[in-house]
Amino acid sequence: MNSKIILRQKYIDAVAPYCNTKLIKVLVGQRRVGKSYILHQIMDYVQSQFSHSHIIYINKEDIQFETIQTAQDLYTYITEHAHAEHTNFVFIDEIQEITDFQKALRSILLLNNFDVYCTGSNAYMLSGEISTMLSGRHIEIPVHSLSFVEFCQFHTLKHSNENFQKYMQFGGMPYLINIELSHEIVYNYLKGVYSTIMYRDILLRNEVRNTAFLENLVRFLADNTGQLFSAKKISDYLKSQNISIATSQILSYTQHLCNAFLIHKVPRIDVVGKKIFEIGEKYYFADIGLRHAIFEYKQADISKILENVVYNHLLQCNYEVFVGHHQNFEIDFVARKQGEYLYVQVCYLLHDQSTIEREFGNLEKIANNYPKMVVSMDSFAGNTRNGIQHMHIVDFLTREL
Repeated sequence: MNSKIILRQKYIDAVAPYCNTKLIKVLVGQRRVGKSYILHQIMDYVQSQFSHSHIIYINKEDIQFETIQTAQDLYTYITEHAHAEHTNFVFIDEIQEITDFQKALRSILLLNNFDVYCTGSNAYMLSGEISTMLSGRHIEIPVHSLSFVEFCQFHTLKHSNENFQKYMQFGGMPYLINIELSHEIVYNYLKGVYSTIMYRDILLRNEVRNTAFLENLVRFLADNTGQLFSAKKISDYLKSQNISIATSQILSYTQHLCNAFLIHKVPRIDVVGKKIFEIGEKYYFADIGLRHAIFEYKQADISKILENVVYNHLLQCNYEVFVGHHQNFEIDFVARKQGEYLYVQVCYLLHDQSTIEREFGNLEKIANNYPKMVVSMDSFAGNTRNGIQHMHIVDFLTREL
């Protein structure tokens, strides 16, 4: 079946202000979240806005570009295909496959008529390779799997509880538009995506030797999504099972998973003092469907799945997200954007008074006037308590934050 191309306008809008500037535009995100399609959509935008644009396109997943292996290869290819009189718009897909690519980009920036866009599937590319040599000369645009609104747009579905259930089970990988939304078919596809991420972005890139432990670590994180993480506790547990894994190795492997955008690390922040704690972080999956391909979807996990979905939505709305903590209470998410805060509690159902008191009561302890809300799957939503809004999950996922 031919892939259907649907415009993801928010990413075009994010890149547009930086077009035809000396800043390198870097689209980063997990494999198969649609970076390549977005790159092509940016090409179309550039050609529509700049009448004398000259496009140079390199796709490192295409065998015709196999000879581009090093920084020198990249620089030579770009300069040989450049137009002397027009602006050269350079698009490079999966640039991390080119050794020392950052050296070529630095040299390209010295030339007058070049504008560079690239994609990558490894966060270390930014924190290490690009940031070290190109500090202040690049802009990062995170690309996520589909939001619930995008999921409904791609699959021509209404914003309903029934369709949210589909989104919660299958996640937001864009390619799902081309296959039947059934458990066996979707999860077979997602298992293939997971295997590619593990092999190409984690095992090969980081020369991981203990693959069995890495697989078990991923399953542990899937089973404990949204739970406070302690590498020492995991190490101690493994020792009790006569398995010796150092705490430092657990932390290293966890970072590899984050670098490949399989999971996101969410640090804890003091709700009052805004101090970020060094330990006690939580982890959520970048795509909830991938979690289920690794660890079977179960109704008993509904609360942690909802938390993961809400976390991803906050990221998709360009928030920086933390787990809130102060003294003896915790807030599921403290979201920050442009100096403003949003506090969110997530609950499956407010089924008894103690649950209501816990979810609303923790938010009531925060003495400021920033928005606060409780998100759940209760059919009766829309009420407020002391200014704290109660929202149904579908309403939360379809509103402007």
